[in-house]
Amino acid sequence: MPIFKILVVLLLLVIVSALFSGMYYMMKDKGKSDRAVKALTWRVGVSVALFAMLMIGAATGIIEPHGVYG
Repeated sequence: MPIFKILVVLLLLVIVSALFSGMYYMMKDKGKSDRAVKALTWRVGVSVALFAMLMIGAATGIIEPHGVYG
């Protein structure tokens, strides 16, 4: 289970890194290259992968959701 949490944190860091690199490329290139689009595409892809991983982890019991239940 600790490896799962470490993987989640690493993926969150990759998402934030891709977000900031996309912002940097938008400011630097001013629309002349597609580096910003590629960085933001990576961010979306990794975000979808993280969401799927969290749903699979919850379904298999690797992680247990908790909170206020209704």
